[in-house]
Amino acid sequence: MIRALFVMAACAVATPALAQDAPAPQANAAQPAPSGDGVAAIVDTEFPAYDQNNDSQLDRAEFSRWMVALKDQEMKATGKSLPPGEITAWADGAFATADTDKSGTVSKPELIAYLSGSAG
Repeated sequence: MIRALFVMAACAVATPALAQDAPAPQANAAQPAPSGDGVAAIVDTEFPAYDQNNDSQLDRAEFSRWMVALKDQEMKATGKSLPPGEITAWADGAFATADTDKSGTVSKPELIAYLSGSAG
């Protein structure tokens, strides 16, 4: 569920003008998560903004910046909050899960798999 929320938040971050013009969702309305292709499109669009050294990989700090931004969007949308230490621990766990080849970086395919819920 958390990945679906992140993907929805990523959609809002990736297309802020559309998100602002869209009507507010109803409190109990279920929203489908973007398809794998939708996740890939979002990652392709947003990846360069977080890949500060332009090596086509996200190191732990780059990945964490992106995940913390998504977590912030989720918390704003749900009205919940977490202490900074818990957010950092969560981002570290997300990095460990997303880095499936244990290279110390997350590639676009790894990120797409993680956000799609198919990361091992």
